[in-house]
Amino acid sequence: MQIKLDGRAPAYFQIYKAICGKIASGSFVRGDKLPSKRLLARDCGVSISTVEHAYAMLCEEGFCESRQRSGCYVSYDPDSSFPIAVVGSETSAETTENEPAISGNLPFSPFAAAYRRVILNYGERILTRSPNKGCIELRTAISRYLSRCRNIEISAENIVIGSGAEYLYGMCVQMLGRDITIALEDPSYEKIRAVYSANGAVCEMLKMDEEGVCADELAHSNASVLHVTPFNSFPSGITASETRRREYLEWAKERGSVIIEDDYDSEFSLTGNSPETLFGMSDSCNVIYINTFTNTIASSLRAGYMLLPDALMPWYSERIGFYSCTVPMLEQYFLAEWINSGDFERNIGRLRKLPKYNRIL
Repeated sequence: MQIKLDGRAPAYFQIYKAICGKIASGSFVRGDKLPSKRLLARDCGVSISTVEHAYAMLCEEGFCESRQRSGCYVSYDPDSSFPIAVVGSETSAETTENEPAISGNLPFSPFAAAYRRVILNYGERILTRSPNKGCIELRTAISRYLSRCRNIEISAENIVIGSGAEYLYGMCVQMLGRDITIALEDPSYEKIRAVYSANGAVCEMLKMDEEGVCADELAHSNASVLHVTPFNSFPSGITASETRRREYLEWAKERGSVIIEDDYDSEFSLTGNSPETLFGMSDSCNVIYINTFTNTIASSLRAGYMLLPDALMPWYSERIGFYSCTVPMLEQYFLAEWINSGDFERNIGRLRKLPKYNRIL
């Protein structure tokens, strides 16, 4: 098989893309054997390891399968799989570090392959109704990820899945009380104030300095809830110092107040080590933690999670535990698969190398 290579992309990716194109066009069909690695390497003028890399990508993404002592065979079936959307177009997504695809975050081909695996592995379970907190598979996967990567030890029973941060903000108001006063960073993401106000809460704006919310502003606040984004707060870009974070926690402990920690961006610290969370630092069980998959996977994936301390679990159960989970089971199973496979952490590592994600602590 002749594949014309040029210098515009890595050779392994050009080989991968060319074979995908032949599968999409029907030149290769399910059960066909691909050329041997040695033969294709000779025809393309590349090393065997380059072809091995291309074949490995095809197998990882569900297009082919490797059979021991036999070779690589096409496993893609157009009648039972998603259409191949990564080939045959100059605008197709490339799984290189230079050009992520979905909303600027996730290359499309591994995304589609993971969805195919979920549909094949879970079958009709993707059509069932989700438990109110979200499926146990996803909540357990998040719990393990947080333990591995964020130094947060949390039971899956204390995790609630919802369709994005804005939805979870609304749940917080309804759980804590619609007549509360919530202190917000000034400036802060405008939708935070809009959601809280729409749910009946009074919002008090607290000025910030280079370390976070000003200490005297916090001391004179009448709020019973503090909503903060400790890392890379939008739009100021301010990251709260460790001293200021401890002041937040001390303020909440002395007043018996609650902190809502909005941690949407902390995976992208310049050091590669995410800063310690208020939830992880707290010993008084008064921090609610919220994060989403918008930045780490795709903005179109409307899924997030909320961590509740044990002390607030009765409030959740009594006041809002009746709400049905708003994230479809297909997406929940996909997220569980993506996290458990290690692809979630690998994608974060890839994104950290991109200039637009290299943010300074």
